[in-house]
Amino acid sequence: MIILGLILLVIGFVTGISILWTIGIILAVVGAVLWIVGGMGHAVAGRRHYW
Repeated sequence: MIILGLILLVIGFVTGISILWTIGIILAVVGAVLWIVGGMGHAVAGRRHYW
């Protein structure tokens, strides 16, 4: 999810499409939060590991 967010950020920046930029930021932030929460040992959405 983080990688997809970064890809969308780059595509949105290069093409100037603001919706891709916004979606990319949201996906990158959500992916980072899930990664941090999963790394702390908490179950995320019923799974022990995020991946």
